[in-house]
Amino acid sequence: MPAPTKPLPTDAVPSGDGNPPGLSGEDAAKLDALFDHLRERSPRSIGYPCSGDFDYGPLFRFLDFSLNNVGDPFSGSNYQLNTHGIEREVLADFARLAGFREEEIEGDGRAFWGYVTHGGTEGNMYGLYLARELFPEGVVYFSEDTHYSVSKILRLQHTRNIMIRSQPDGEMDYADLEESLRIHRDTPPIFFLNAGTTMTGAVDRVDRVLDMARRLCLPHHYIHVDAALSGMILPFVENPPPWNFAAGIDSLSISGHKMLGSPLPCGVALARKNHVDRVARSVEYIGALDTTISGSRNAITPVLLWYALRSHGVAGLRERVERSLALADHAVSSLRAIGVAAWRHPHSITVVFPRPPHAILEKWILAPYEDICHLITVPGVDRAMIDAFVSDMKHLVPPGP
Repeated sequence: MPAPTKPLPTDAVPSGDGNPPGLSGEDAAKLDALFDHLRERSPRSIGYPCSGDFDYGPLFRFLDFSLNNVGDPFSGSNYQLNTHGIEREVLADFARLAGFREEEIEGDGRAFWGYVTHGGTEGNMYGLYLARELFPEGVVYFSEDTHYSVSKILRLQHTRNIMIRSQPDGEMDYADLEESLRIHRDTPPIFFLNAGTTMTGAVDRVDRVLDMARRLCLPHHYIHVDAALSGMILPFVENPPPWNFAAGIDSLSISGHKMLGSPLPCGVALARKNHVDRVARSVEYIGALDTTISGSRNAITPVLLWYALRSHGVAGLRERVERSLALADHAVSSLRAIGVAAWRHPHSITVVFPRPPHAILEKWILAPYEDICHLITVPGVDRAMIDAFVSDMKHLVPPGP
């Protein structure tokens, strides 16, 4: 059972020597213990895609304001303590990385729309929301390797859906998809594709899905791509598989706290503007268009993303990706050298291997699923961490037959 909590104090507690104002010595000690716990565990966090190599100290001054990015970032707002201008710059940067042409990003010809979300799940929810508004009777097709939140979103939205088998490496089974499409040819398909599946980093091919839709004479369709992690990797590699707006998709979700790095979960939802125009509603109270899922929105995370994008620049972002891919190669080769059957997809920093014993899972912050496990070489994970993990695997994992 969880430990009982103490009630709030009825009066302000005078701080002791060195304690934060208003906190008792006991409460200050709890904060210190929490900080020590996080600091102790952080060097062993290699299983989840959360970059940790950031320093946002120069932005702490913005915490002095009650900021709120309520409403559409492109329409303005009555609440003027916002960061909409910075948010628009962030969205334009992501739109360039996601395949929009320059003439589609700036000026009257703007063809993209987006906003900074609370994370990848909200971005996926937004894409599926747009798709259902365009095709109320549509059926969503998604693979069994799709992130667990998508099934929840579909239940919340009461959207018809069909789960498609995955191939052994996590990529969608296109034969199963085509069979399902043939059965339901009278209904517009809504394709939910992955640019980097959660467990194996597999990429569902946009080109194969579009070819299938043309071959089956399905002109009315919608494609959303979950690019939570790989959306900040694929723009910086040679010959990536088709995955973005240039390939013909309709909406996209990318996480900000994964490859780019943020102390707060966040992300970006991007979509074709003509789709969003169909759902926009004007709200007098906030003096803005209601186009986002959440009303009040975090106004700090756009500043964090802006700072990261500007600090690194395109060359710096490419270098981060190259370092992470090289480290993923090192992890694969090091694990194979001790007899662990590790592997990864091209352009992926997700290293997959058989599920280790409990002793490894207890020490290292890993992501197991059924009989497999993975580590992810995001920035902040370094060679020393990988080598220490491999050493533990060598000494704690029983040798195979």
